[in-house]
Amino acid sequence: MVRGRAYIALGSNLSEPKAQITAAFAELSRMPRTRLLARSSLYRSAPISAIAQPDYVNAVALVETGLEPHVLLEALLSIELSRGRVRMAQNAPRTLDLDILLYNDLVLSGSHLTIPHPRMHERRFVLCPLLEIEPDCEIPGLGRAQDLLPALSGQILQKMTE
Repeated sequence: MVRGRAYIALGSNLSEPKAQITAAFAELSRMPRTRLLARSSLYRSAPISAIAQPDYVNAVALVETGLEPHVLLEALLSIELSRGRVRMAQNAPRTLDLDILLYNDLVLSGSHLTIPHPRMHERRFVLCPLLEIEPDCEIPGLGRAQDLLPALSGQILQKMTE
């Protein structure tokens, strides 16, 4: 059985976002052949879309899993659906968004799944919680996450009290 360490980004801005993220952490810990190893604090961020919408609550989780990356993605999509996710348009408001950021040191580019996540290095709301749980994080093909953070200093991010 393959064992992978995967970093998962969590985001929500509808239907009590803080509760959505908390419930998603619990769902991640109940996935088959998967163990939740770490979770970041919750962070509040402004939407990156031109669509008027509420602020997001974001976090990152680290899981150890026996699920292959595509099977893991399907499990995450199932959790999103169970939490009321409706896909309307890119960057639209959502009850829950779960993205695979990294899976071991895998580099994968496909029509349904790209690892590392193709925009993770452009998002402060991803890098800050990621660095909270993995301070020495290396992003394949991009380098140290810590070195990428200064370019995102203009993005407002607020650590929340839980």
